[in-house]
Amino acid sequence: MVTQKTIPTETIVINGLPINHAVIGEGAPVVMLHGWGAEIKLVYPLAEQLAKLGYRCYIPDLIGFGASPEPPTAWTVFDYAESVRGYIEQQGLGRVHLFGHSFGGRLCLILGADYPQSVNKITLADAAGLRPKQPLMSQIRLKTYKTVRDGLRRIGLRSVADQLASAYNKRYGSSDFNAVSGVMRQTFVNVVNQDLRDYAKRIQAPTLLVWGDQDQDTPLSQAHELKQLIPDSGLVVYAGAGHYSYLEKPQQTAQAMHALFSHP
Repeated sequence: MVTQKTIPTETIVINGLPINHAVIGEGAPVVMLHGWGAEIKLVYPLAEQLAKLGYRCYIPDLIGFGASPEPPTAWTVFDYAESVRGYIEQQGLGRVHLFGHSFGGRLCLILGADYPQSVNKITLADAAGLRPKQPLMSQIRLKTYKTVRDGLRRIGLRSVADQLASAYNKRYGSSDFNAVSGVMRQTFVNVVNQDLRDYAKRIQAPTLLVWGDQDQDTPLSQAHELKQLIPDSGLVVYAGAGHYSYLEKPQQTAQAMHALFSHP
């Protein structure tokens, strides 16, 4: 259940950009990264459980979400990972445990692969990062749309091209895509088009995968693939849980994370 209490936060500056964050608990540091369209409050209930087990949890509103402003230009998933790396450095945390849900899981895959010296252990909850293969008809439809759109623009019919784009996006775009505009819409496109399988293969840190078997956004099949890709990984599946499985089972998730984190 999402907490309704007032969460104490403060704003800090990382690489020239203000970032809102919350800190709770005392002990080994855990940096917790929320999903796309989410914010601190959707991770805080799990952080409260971890704090009871002796961890100090650091929860930033990622740039463009919650109380953290949008980036000045469209970002990639690597820009976000670099922002988190800067956050860890600015807070003086050294090696940390990582938790990432959905989009936050993408960042954990990059951080675990590219900055192993900063990562102790990782928990991925219903993580994104594996770009699914599109059905042939979807590929043909997208290619045809782009050909027509770009052709209209080349002959000076930009307004018609824009109307076509709006209609296509409304019909075929995801809810996350249609929920944002401007710089965050292009950021979303950049993020979802990045496949991170090669990064998963390079993760050295012991990794726990937590998944709901009813997840419709990042299906359980992706959890099994990540388990095969990440060398030292294990999978916990919650029967009946969806994309926010860790929120449906916060105590169990915290206990599973504690078992991973406390293991030599």
